[in-house]
Amino acid sequence: MLKGVMFDFSGTLLRIEPTEQWLRAVLHDTGGRHPLTDPEITACANRLEFMGAQPGGPTPRELPHHLADLWRDRDLTDDHHRACYTALAREARLPHPSLADALYERALQPIAWQLYPDTRPVLQELHRRGVPTAVVSNIGWDLRTVFAFHDLTQYIDAFVLSYELGVTKPDPRIFRAACDKLTLPPDSVLMVGDDRHADTGATALGCPLHLVDPLPVSARPDALQRIIELFDEN
Repeated sequence: MLKGVMFDFSGTLLRIEPTEQWLRAVLHDTGGRHPLTDPEITACANRLEFMGAQPGGPTPRELPHHLADLWRDRDLTDDHHRACYTALAREARLPHPSLADALYERALQPIAWQLYPDTRPVLQELHRRGVPTAVVSNIGWDLRTVFAFHDLTQYIDAFVLSYELGVTKPDPRIFRAACDKLTLPPDSVLMVGDDRHADTGATALGCPLHLVDPLPVSARPDALQRIIELFDEN
């Protein structure tokens, strides 16, 4: 019987802003020190997306060999995370190297993260029913600021973040830590995520699994509603 829920963060509850919007916001915030034409901005955004340089965005289409170890370990510490994504941004032939750090900082700002339309209603309904919830994320920075900005913290009972634990999904230990924080046995805790490799690690503990697609916010209006249906079917 389901009694609790673990949620992934990026691509499940929230999604980072589109790549070109991300780049334009940084160019605006830097006060026009790096003027680019619209075609140049679009081309640069495409290169950033190709390199997978946006935290929470698409993964690299071709990972440079010299960054392979950094990419593998990116979510184990905050230093690894920053070093990995700024290095990937520099690989995208930025108009100025300093933009790599500015882009990284933008991705850590709560305003850069958008809620899926059904995130708040589903979290509110779980909270109303007394269902404890945890956020379990492979990440290199403190995403609690995002939840506070969007007024969601009240609906989350525990945050289990890879860079704080030193363990990343799909390692069962990170899911075990979340179940322990919820004080529930794994077979009663539903794992909800978008990554068919990382998030399926919860099944090794016996957790049931519900996967959603990490689509743009405008293209995924109600995928999380199925969670409420699963609890109704209990």
